[in-house]
Amino acid sequence: MGYSERPKYRAKRTTVHGQTFASKKEAKHYLIYRALEEAGQIKDLKTQVQFKIVIEGKLICSYFADFTFLDSKGVYCVVDVKGFRTPVYKIKKKLVEACHLIQIIEV
Repeated sequence: MGYSERPKYRAKRTTVHGQTFASKKEAKHYLIYRALEEAGQIKDLKTQVQFKIVIEGKLICSYFADFTFLDSKGVYCVVDVKGFRTPVYKIKKKLVEACHLIQIIEV
């Protein structure tokens, strides 16, 4: 593998249950959330959910959450598995939280 082919931030793409994740850490959390869903502790688990950031009718950018689900109390949870918080991520997180009135949980 050449320098230009090295994964970003040395994360290793990992496939679990036919789904490919950006890192081993993200795949591990998927297995945890799947087990919680199968146990009935969370529901409606989704991966790579897009949130568009639109201001005054203009699409600024999009953010993709690693996971979303409803917890046992019915609260909508948005989770991002982070190994490294880039400056772009920090800005997008603030924009998404403000525009969609949600809180992103970082693990």
